[in-house]
Order: sequence, then C-alpha cells, then structure tokens
Amino acid sequence: MGVQRAGLIVWDVDGTLIPADLRWLRRAVARTYAIEEADVVFRAARVHGYTDESIVVDTALASGIPADAAERGVQRFHRELDEVMAEGEAELARDQPAYQGVPDTIAGLDEHGFVQTVLTGNLRSAAEVKLRVNGLDRHLDLDIGGFGSDARARFDLPAVIAERFLAKYGELLDPARTVVIGDAPNDIACARHAGFHVIVVTHRASREELEQHSPDAIVDALVPDDVVALANSLTDFGR
Repeated sequence: MGVQRAGLIVWDVDGTLIPADLRWLRRAVARTYAIEEADVVFRAARVHGYTDESIVVDTALASGIPADAAERGVQRFHRELDEVMAEGEAELARDQPAYQGVPDTIAGLDEHGFVQTVLTGNLRSAAEVKLRVNGLDRHLDLDIGGFGSDARARFDLPAVIAERFLAKYGELLDPARTVVIGDAPNDIACARHAGFHVIVVTHRASREELEQHSPDAIVDALVPDDVVALANSLTDFGR
C-alpha cells in the first residue's frame, strides 16, 4: 500500500491529543526573563494555535519586558523550556494525560494505512516529551512533522511537512489526501492555507464557534471508528 494512496494525518498536539496547559510556558518564560511566574501575562487571543516562539515574545511584551529584550530571550527560552519539560515529566503524566480515545484513534488510523505526523506550535523537544510521556509517539512519524522550532509563523509549517515528506518518502505530498486534526480556529485556517482537509474536535471551542470557520467535519470526541471513516471519506481512500 503506497504512502500517497493511504494519505497523511497531521495532528495538532495541545488541545487535540492532550489538554492544553500553559504551566510549562509560564515557567520557561519566567526563567528566561528573570521574572516571577505570577508576573507572566499571556495574551489570550495570541496563545492557542500559535507557535511557542511567537507566544513567548508576545507574553514577554505583555509582561513588561522591552521589545529588544523580549526578542533576545528567544534562544534562551529554548534551553529553559527543555529543562522545564525534563523536570516536569512525572507532573505532565499525572496532570496532562491524553484525551479519551486518542491512543485508539491513532492506532486505528495506522491500521488503515495512514501515515501520521504532527503540526504543532510546540518546539520539537517539548512536543516529543508530551507525546512520549503519554505513549502517543509509536505511530507518529515525527521526522516529517512541523514544529514551532521550525518556523515562528504556523502557516509556514505545512511547507516544512511537505518538504520532509518528499525527502523521506520520495513522493510529493498530495494536499487532497492530507487531513489535519485539530481543535482551534487557527488549525482550520492553517489547514485551508495549505489546501488540506481538516477535522476539528470540540475539546476547547464550541461546535458553534468552530462551524463559523467551515472545517470539513466537527466531532465532539475522538472515536476511532468515526475518525477513521471521516479520514477515509475525505481522502477517498477505500473507494
């Protein structure tokens, strides 16, 4: 079964596979800019669906850090987040378990021949920890993924995935056989920008809010058989 024929599933991570939790960013930002965690201010409209680097700069500015210092701190943030994630693995496993149905949905898609990866605003190192701790990395090809450490603008990440897909599998990525699974309006916008199909789950946003952005499908939970059927339908696989 060819990779191209089976199709590609591109997962968002926070809010889709596992609950979103800003504690890791809060800790890393506080350490990066030498401020108290209580003084870290997130701009709500510039968090969900954005990359970590863009969130960090916006958060630093909102927290009173001058613009030049906010930008200079980005590379240090990478190092601080690595340490925060390493220190917090047990805490992450306890407080941020995968949503119900996620492991079986990933396994079901794998059984039906879909290649799977991620498109996430997380730095790759942080995404790897979150996925590994929750046992979700087995069927995900992270080598072709798009991460917040690859580009600051989320809309640049589909091109990263396409380039890595071609390099690894020797085939051009077919947008018509690519399905993003996410949970936020920005996931929909990014998928549409790349010409991908998109399924969203109502883990954080309401069905009414998500409908305004016209995804291909909205589900209230990740039920394996339902998601596999939708993915097959959208990619015309199995017909």
